[in-house]
Amino acid sequence: MLGAPAPWVEIAGDLRAALTIDHVAAVVGDPPPDAPPAEVVDGRQPSAVVAPVFDAGAGPELLLTRRAWHLRSHTGEVCFPGGRAEPHDVDLAATALRELHEEVGIAPEAVRIEGELTRLTTVSSPAFIVPYVGILDGRPTTRIDAGEVDAVLHVPIAELFDPSIYRQEIWMRNGEPMEVTFFELADDTLWGATARMVRDLLERLVAEVSGNG
Repeated sequence: MLGAPAPWVEIAGDLRAALTIDHVAAVVGDPPPDAPPAEVVDGRQPSAVVAPVFDAGAGPELLLTRRAWHLRSHTGEVCFPGGRAEPHDVDLAATALRELHEEVGIAPEAVRIEGELTRLTTVSSPAFIVPYVGILDGRPTTRIDAGEVDAVLHVPIAELFDPSIYRQEIWMRNGEPMEVTFFELADDTLWGATARMVRDLLERLVAEVSGNG
């Protein structure tokens, strides 16, 4: 069953014209005091991802990856670089930056972490994912790890505000309705936890750009 239309459907054109990378930096920060703790849940370590943002001259873009097709889970899905915490990681921001370097070859020192989006869990895991937003100075040179990554995607945030590529479906899980978000990109479908992160960012940008307008 289809859910609600894109929350930004009425102002999408204005948003695309006004959006800057400074707006992206402004809408993320420290987690709120009531944010769920990122800790081990049922023996599972928390995970962290980083949403890299850069301006290549025509407005801010997100870097996403398509997972390798031979992986056993989440095969071929579009996501942000990231993974589970390891004992030597100083904190979860270090986890996200380590995974970014391992997966696509971007050095941690090339990324300025601005803050977090809303922490979340997935259907398959009770452990929290902490999504960080990192700013890069221009479009990065990448080197993918073919064992984990099939391709790197550069997606203009302005395109994500196009209501025609957005879809929400209502799925039933354990007898309860669950909202599932989709963005239909040029050659891929962005959905699941990563789509929830992207929607979170876009909704924050709606408030920021509209408030400043």
